[in-house]
Amino acid sequence: MAQHSDNPADPFKKALAEATKVMADDPELSVSYSVDPSGVSGDAMRLPQVSRRMTQDEVLLARGTADALALHRRYHDAGTHARYAPQGDMARELYDAMETARCEAMGAHDMPGTAKNVDAKIGHEAKRRGYGQITEASEAPLPVAAGYLIRHLATGRDLPDDAAHVMDLWRGHIEDQAGMTLEGLGERLADQTEFARFARRMITDLGYGDQLGDDPDDLEEDAQDQAEEGTEDEQDPDSTGDDDQTEEDADASPESSQDETQDPSQAQVSMDEMADQEMGEEVEMPEGEAPLEPPQPAPFSEADPEYKVFSTDHDEEIAAADLAEPVELERLRAYLDQQLEPLKGAVSRLANKLQRRLQAQQNRSWEFDKEEGVLDAGRLARVVANPTTPLSFKVEKDMEFRDTVVTLLLDNSGSMRGRPISIAAICADVLARTLERCSVKVEILGFTTRAWKGGLAREAWLNAGREQQPGRLNDLRHIVYKSADAPWRRTRANLGLMMKEGLLKENIDGEALEWAHKRMAGRPEARKILMVISDGAPVDDSTLSVNPANYLEKHLRDVIAMVEKKKQVELLAIGIGHDVTRYYDRAVTITDVEQLAGAMTEQLASLFDSDPRARARVMGMRNVA
Repeated sequence: MAQHSDNPADPFKKALAEATKVMADDPELSVSYSVDPSGVSGDAMRLPQVSRRMTQDEVLLARGTADALALHRRYHDAGTHARYAPQGDMARELYDAMETARCEAMGAHDMPGTAKNVDAKIGHEAKRRGYGQITEASEAPLPVAAGYLIRHLATGRDLPDDAAHVMDLWRGHIEDQAGMTLEGLGERLADQTEFARFARRMITDLGYGDQLGDDPDDLEEDAQDQAEEGTEDEQDPDSTGDDDQTEEDADASPESSQDETQDPSQAQVSMDEMADQEMGEEVEMPEGEAPLEPPQPAPFSEADPEYKVFSTDHDEEIAAADLAEPVELERLRAYLDQQLEPLKGAVSRLANKLQRRLQAQQNRSWEFDKEEGVLDAGRLARVVANPTTPLSFKVEKDMEFRDTVVTLLLDNSGSMRGRPISIAAICADVLARTLERCSVKVEILGFTTRAWKGGLAREAWLNAGREQQPGRLNDLRHIVYKSADAPWRRTRANLGLMMKEGLLKENIDGEALEWAHKRMAGRPEARKILMVISDGAPVDDSTLSVNPANYLEKHLRDVIAMVEKKKQVELLAIGIGHDVTRYYDRAVTITDVEQLAGAMTEQLASLFDSDPRARARVMGMRNVA
């Protein structure tokens, strides 16, 4: 007998899941509702959570998100999309945004009921991102505006107000640059290949043609030409190199042959050497020399020597200040401060509370009978009676955790876009400022990739013949937002970079964690704490498409095991909307900024607790000896 659910939202969620499968034309699709970012991974789709109250906003957002994702799954072919995908960041974002708009426009044409639902989703996202408050086109993301314009022109529907505002800021520029190309939009919507070519022309019109990379149609024609030339060569044996060599040998003069045989002993030595080589015998080396063997290449990972990387040529470790102009960093920082504004009181209380907790745990002690320092209150009467009395001062001993460095390693992947990355940036801001007040050095690092789906590493792999299981197949981007020795006031603007459109891409957690660990291992501080802020498992489509499905996850586990075994660094993880305890022994999950004041204070303060059992209670650990 089936159990009856007392959650009034369950019938709606079940009906929406079934309708989504039909709309996506995929009966095997698994639909779930979660606080995690919405999206599709394999055959699993995540939709926004719907509470028991089933507010109108929740229902509209769930329906709009379900329709948008289902339409993308129905009308989008990943192979075609990848074939024409540009290489550069801005060009790729324009290309992706226009393809999303195409899928939504196709749905509006074939299933008109979806258009209103998707409008609700677009309106919700535009409002959440503050698009209605933008006053200059340069402050609005061009790819988003281009996607909005494509959808508007293809469907004839008005956009929600905040989205329309962004589109209107850029519309004049887009139509001035690409007006002729836009005229052919309607004829290409139904054919993704034709639309991909149209999108590449749009990107060229908008001034980003240098980011497109090679034209796949030209490459296909070249491949066909080469194949035809190869066929002709096979049919013409006279073109082989062997025949030419035979003719040259036949033309050799008798005189030259006679010269070559004038020294029989030399000929005999050569013949003997050849015989040795053919028999596989070692030729004796002159005394004092040894056969030169190429040195074994160093493994890419200390944690797992079997972990492979196809190419490191395009990996980069870069300062945040080098990824944006100072003016842009200040603008992005101002935007982050805008996100912080409603939480200003809570953040200030958190900082003060955390500082008091840390200072309360200091083993404060004094050295008395000093010639200088702080006046000893216990000897105040004696000093008043005789101001020249010596040894009336005291000096405070160093705090227990003053010789400490904390590294914050932030996941900068695309799945963190929106509220999760804002939470991560706010966490970093609060923790860095508070720890610095307590004389604890703080380093802030970020990790992502330079491109979606492989970038230059994948292009090199394709050109090299598609080696089987090539290992990691993307270009890393490791970002230094704040070095441990830099004061916070000089680097505060750098965190705004996380708000930059196009920065967040794929996440390869294992290599990032190993990188952060190596940086910390070289530090002089006696105590080192590494705090990872992430939203889940490592994901890189390019790598996982040609390697085992658990390739990156296994490496992450191996790196964590290495860090824990070496015990040079204390490791802690904070999951943003995801439970990361399956990877890290000491982990906590945060779903919203409002939880920072309680959870973050307890977790961080526990790291400085001298009692390991007290630390374990807070961190949720068991069986601590």
